Amino acid sequence: MHTLEFQPAATLDYPCGEPPGDGAVREIAPGVLWIRMTLPDAFGIINLWALEDDGGWTLVDTGIHAPSVVRDWEALLQGPLGGRPIRRVVLTHQHVDHGGMAGWLTRRTGARLWMTRLEYLSALALAGADVDALSPGGLAFYRRAGWDADTVARYEAVLGRYQSAFHPLPDSYRRIRDGETLRIGPHTWRVVVGAGHTPEHATLYCEALGVLIAGDQVLPRISSNISVHPAEPEADPLAEWIASLGKLRREVPARVLVLPAHNEPFTGLHVRLAVLEAGIQRKLAKLRGALAAPHRVVDVLPVLFSGPMSPAHPSRYCLATGEALAYLNYLLHLGDIEAGDDACGVAWYRTKR
Repeated sequence: MHTLEFQPAATLDYPCGEPPGDGAVREIAPGVLWIRMTLPDAFGIINLWALEDDGGWTLVDTGIHAPSVVRDWEALLQGPLGGRPIRRVVLTHQHVDHGGMAGWLTRRTGARLWMTRLEYLSALALAGADVDALSPGGLAFYRRAGWDADTVARYEAVLGRYQSAFHPLPDSYRRIRDGETLRIGPHTWRVVVGAGHTPEHATLYCEALGVLIAGDQVLPRISSNISVHPAEPEADPLAEWIASLGKLRREVPARVLVLPAHNEPFTGLHVRLAVLEAGIQRKLAKLRGALAAPHRVVDVLPVLFSGPMSPAHPSRYCLATGEALAYLNYLLHLGDIEAGDDACGVAWYRTKR
């Protein structure tokens, strides 16, 4: 639920060496442990972090809820984490690969869940949903984008697996806010909130250590998905994303060790931000050119994405559709393009005449 395509890494450095294996940890800064967890099915690999916290640990992100991940966490808690208490579980954001095990871990350890308000409420809705078919609004949303009946059916066939990967969340949490400082063990971490990938994504910056726990806000080799969703079809997440990249540049120094949720820890934050911003502008320029003639959402996927986007891979196709809408909505909000629906309820976009 987080990436679509590979992008050039520019001149980034990867000073932490080979990742730790499953069930192992590696200290990459004083009191900061790198945990790398292989997730089942198509969820890939995620980086999780344990921060030394007064004789125990603060955990940042959790992986999805699945039997293999439960076994891995049991082994970590008793082995590399030394059976020491878990003080809190912090989630950067709502997505299932980050928060699917949060409910299990908080119940297993007695720790409190800490996250931003919008991410908690969104995760609570996702974890509690029982979805095996698109709602009428969701069906209209994807049909308006140009999906046919076969594409809808393929997507509905995989809907339930996302909900099953969320263990029920605790019914209370500790809210964290943009600009707040958290005392974790001997160090202070400042919360820097961004938007676009999700509504209120938290990153954690420790000036003393020179470390930024970035979640999905900055990834070194792959781009974070920026999507419009059926619940808010007129949203403009790309504008929020562009603003968040600028905010990170202003609030976090260039010379930090960035701990991303995917790929490896790296240095070169401001270089990576510039690459991401340049990639956005290239895509917008290509899209403006293509829209000299009318296009549906599904028609602009080859314009925006270098890899093949096929309805035969419904989860990936859904991400691509949502991101294409993010770019189209951005241009609509700027007033650069216009849109109109045909007799079948399908939207067509073109440059303003």
